[in-house]
Amino acid sequence: MRAENGPVPVGPSAREATSWLIDQALGFVFPAALRAVAVLGVADRLAGGPLPVAELAERAGVHEGNVLRVLRVLATRGVVEELDDGRFRLTELGQPLRSDAPLPAGPAILMLTDRSLWQPCGELEACLRQGGPVFDELFGMPFFQYFAQEERTATAFHNGMAAFSDQENEPIAAAYDFPEAGTVVDIGGGRGGFLLEVLRRRPGLHGVLLDEPHVVTDHRLDVDEVKGRWEVTPGDFFTEVPTADVHMLKRILHDWDDERCVDILRTSRRSLAPGGRVLVIDAVIPSGNAPHQAKALDVLLMAAFPGRERTRAEFERLFAAAGLALSRIVPTGTVVSVVEARLG
Repeated sequence: MRAENGPVPVGPSAREATSWLIDQALGFVFPAALRAVAVLGVADRLAGGPLPVAELAERAGVHEGNVLRVLRVLATRGVVEELDDGRFRLTELGQPLRSDAPLPAGPAILMLTDRSLWQPCGELEACLRQGGPVFDELFGMPFFQYFAQEERTATAFHNGMAAFSDQENEPIAAAYDFPEAGTVVDIGGGRGGFLLEVLRRRPGLHGVLLDEPHVVTDHRLDVDEVKGRWEVTPGDFFTEVPTADVHMLKRILHDWDDERCVDILRTSRRSLAPGGRVLVIDAVIPSGNAPHQAKALDVLLMAAFPGRERTRAEFERLFAAAGLALSRIVPTGTVVSVVEARLG
């Protein structure tokens, strides 16, 4: 039996089509292997150069024969490479697995493969039958309630979202024409990585980071280049947000169903300064059959969250219900776009 992630066959025979589908069903082994090496810090042990499997296993404190089997799987996707002498080396594609990488991928991998997301995705047939997430049935409560009680899951989630954001914050901030002056509020902005990039590019802007108290405690805004131009406001974006010229909602609305999204947008609308804008920074699902990360994330959200990724038409409906109007969509060169809304 072969396990590959090869290209979709063109004009396949019945045998080729069956073989390809079986290969795809084995696809879950690869993220499981990624998670294992991320948890155990295997990439850090390969940072200094290629190693024999026995030495790598000893340094990482893992079973020699089993780590060899996992590395072989990772080598099929170019994350590591098995050399002719049997040593393994970390490739350029695998470098972000290192904990000291400039843009580490490990935290995002650990979030996406955490059992709080992995297990619901294994029960998609229940989602299709009942029309809602299966997280509640598996864990006994909705995701965000579980999240508030399970420190391990919360840590994985916050670290993972920071890793997601770190590799996209700069191009998003560069793609949108933020005002030269005024106030911008990052609603649900986590630790403030995106707000920091925006403030770096607009010296005349004042920034406000709004999120839950336990989140903003670990904010990243206290750097010299934006000194005196920011404040942190613990709060609940369902009830009240500070008045501002720009409200940013980065990867927030996709966590919630339409009704709750409209609640968030109405709260924002009430606090917009005259001529203000709401920026929803989320993926916009494109039409057609081409691959797009948002299509996979949408299924993950379907399994575990009340939310979803959305199309342009779905964003337009949300904005209209909240008294706003979609004015434009700005691509950013990343998976997400800046969906701009103004008063309707």
